[in-house]
Amino acid sequence: MSLPEPGRLIYASPNGDHWHLLFDPTTGHSFVRHTGNIASGGHVTDFSLSTFLASGRNGPEHQELWRLIGTLVGDERDPTSTALA
Repeated sequence: MSLPEPGRLIYASPNGDHWHLLFDPTTGHSFVRHTGNIASGGHVTDFSLSTFLASGRNGPEHQELWRLIGTLVGDERDPTSTALA
């Protein structure tokens, strides 16, 4: 994938790894970029959203992206919400 910027930090682990949500204007798709910490070589890996959020992946970085997605749709239990039930 290309090097789109800017992105949004999803999660920074205590060991120095970072996950960013990025958008590639060429493809029109968002994706997750993992940047490993310097001690592990600082490797960069891009993941499609479907791969990153695949079943069985439940690390703090995944939980944080799910939380972020939840803020986009709001709380469906909110009686003042205009969302369809």
